Amino acid sequence: MLLAILCCLLWGFQISAGHFPRACASSESLMQKECCPPWSGDGSPCGQLSGRGSCQDILLSNAPRGPQFPFTGVDDRESWPSVFYNRTCQCSGNFMGFNCGNCRFGFGGPNCTEKRLLVRRNIFDLSIPEKDRFLAYLTLAKNTISKDYVIPTGTYGQMNNGSTPMFNDVNIYDLFVWMHYYVSRDTLLGGSEIWRDIDFAHEAPGFLPWHRLFLLLWEQDIRELTGDENFTVPYWDWRDAENCDICTDEYMGGRHPANPNLLSPGSFFSSWQIICSRLEEYNSRQTLCNGTPEGPLLRNPGNHDKTRTPRLPSSDDVEFCLRLTQYESDSMDKAANFSFRNTLEGFASPLTGIADTTQSSMHNALHIYMNGTMSQVQGSANDPIFLLHHAFVDSIFEQWLRRHHPLQEVYPEANAPIGHNRGSYMVPFIPLYRNGDFFISSKELGYEYSYLQDSDPGFFQNYIAPYLEQARQIWPWLLGAALVGAVLTAMLAGLTCLLCRHKRKQLPEERQPLLMEKEDYHSLLYQSHL
Repeated sequence: MLLAILCCLLWGFQISAGHFPRACASSESLMQKECCPPWSGDGSPCGQLSGRGSCQDILLSNAPRGPQFPFTGVDDRESWPSVFYNRTCQCSGNFMGFNCGNCRFGFGGPNCTEKRLLVRRNIFDLSIPEKDRFLAYLTLAKNTISKDYVIPTGTYGQMNNGSTPMFNDVNIYDLFVWMHYYVSRDTLLGGSEIWRDIDFAHEAPGFLPWHRLFLLLWEQDIRELTGDENFTVPYWDWRDAENCDICTDEYMGGRHPANPNLLSPGSFFSSWQIICSRLEEYNSRQTLCNGTPEGPLLRNPGNHDKTRTPRLPSSDDVEFCLRLTQYESDSMDKAANFSFRNTLEGFASPLTGIADTTQSSMHNALHIYMNGTMSQVQGSANDPIFLLHHAFVDSIFEQWLRRHHPLQEVYPEANAPIGHNRGSYMVPFIPLYRNGDFFISSKELGYEYSYLQDSDPGFFQNYIAPYLEQARQIWPWLLGAALVGAVLTAMLAGLTCLLCRHKRKQLPEERQPLLMEKEDYHSLLYQSHL
């Protein structure tokens, strides 16, 4: 069944979205620092003739950053993407993309006017055909070269400031692996010098928005590749798990019978080759990962350092995180205390909220537990479990947003580690997205989680609590109005009785009807209810 699906899909399109657009990887584009490719619908840059967008200067945030990175002008990712481009497409309305050829998240249709809300589901709730289709999509992405994007194999300086472009083709799945590597790699300072304390997607406020965007773009690529407009990435609910229940050949790959560090030969992923895993080699050569295959996918779940990660996260751990009211605090890095982000990421204890560098919990715990490729930050996206894991982490982020309803101002505007301020553009995405753009409910981005949909914990606060709060504020007025109404009703009733007695005395006895007409009965009944 899975092979049949895959064979059919291999006739599909080859489309991708992520990092350096192929149309902007020429020496001309790099030296002019302009990335405004034409939209195929009308042939104009950014689809300007069709009102989709226009080529404009990039406006960078000038908010101060934190002290964690003490250099300036040594890393291509600083003030992203200004080292490479200072003009890109700025899309209008519901249009999006490096050439404004796509629809904004949550919209579809030929003119991007159709509002959409898709549901991410638990992988164990998928039917066998749905699960097989998901696995086939992964394999197809791994075997399809991106038509729209390439990856740089050298720094801007190594490209002679753009005059000698250095780019490689890459398959769609590995494009996203490379992006996760690039955003978290060390800074190359020249010679043998490097700076390790830098990460544009982890250990700081942007952790959750960055991975949210990563998954949205990945879903978008799979939809375009397969034509499956309703595709969403499934999630793995790992709360209270005692083992890796998705680590079977039926799902994400079982254990090899002869070598516990490898995947079972019966798994589709046993033949996968990983990229971007030899960090020390790149650092010593002062070069970037170029997408060359580097060996098989490694995974040995449960045989990890249990002193650092004694167990997988529990439901109580998740609930503790959700009760934390501060999104970010203190230094806004992995030393932050009582920070929802830092606790969910796994650098603070889910029992106390205090940062603890000796332990890896929550999100980090799953990476350590897998004890293989997924346990190394830069190369972790090689393992497809990465997608299911981060989808569930995103659902916890979504629960927190619904429970606390933070304004966008809650996300730090300044003094966060480099690349993590609210107005900073997220590395290495083109088109451009700011961190603060994804500090909003998933419903505004066009997706929902099935387990939140079934029992929305925010329903009471969203719909009932506001009315109760209003009632609490005006109850004295309501009580007073009720008393006045009762007095007026009593007075009217007394007056009515007097008038009725007076009228009865005037009417002859035989003229008083024994039964009321139907209309009179309903009128009286209505008045009685009132």
